[in-house]
Amino acid sequence: MRQQLIEELIDYKAFNEQELKDKELMIQLLKEEPDIFLRSNLSHHFTASAWVVNERKDKVLMAYHNLYDSWAWLGGHADGEEELLHVALKEVQEESGLTHIKALSPAIFSIEILVVEGHMKKGSYVSSHLHLNVTYLIEASETEELQIKEDENSELKWFSLEEGIKASSEPWIRENIYRKLNEKLTHLS
Repeated sequence: MRQQLIEELIDYKAFNEQELKDKELMIQLLKEEPDIFLRSNLSHHFTASAWVVNERKDKVLMAYHNLYDSWAWLGGHADGEEELLHVALKEVQEESGLTHIKALSPAIFSIEILVVEGHMKKGSYVSSHLHLNVTYLIEASETEELQIKEDENSELKWFSLEEGIKASSEPWIRENIYRKLNEKLTHLS
């Protein structure tokens, strides 16, 4: 699976300079780091996110993330799983309660290296580190009942694409990631 991800990243067409630079570093780290899919790698490890859109692709599902105190996309740590699409789908189900979801493509939708500031989790300090994040485009029905995951989020809500950007209180993520995801979504149509 690791070699497959390396090949997918090599073939991935970077959307902008951020993706180009992040792609190079991700490939390098995949080749060098044996524990890159585990949180035991305290400085950097893989995560998978989902940009969850409705059938018309004019709304995005976001969770009010307790740790970041912000509206955010859904996703989580690879925790040893090298099939990142599987991680993204699993995280959407766990964080939203949605069961009728589908990847609009098995291909990577976006890549980004994200800085995670030091924080407390379950009573222990987690040092600042990097998430080597791969994002997939996932479709869900906005009529399906949502269920919050209380240990991670306190609310779930469908937003228009622009409202989803504005809802985030993380300026860099809002302007450089969520705006990029929406722009990429419009290029699919």
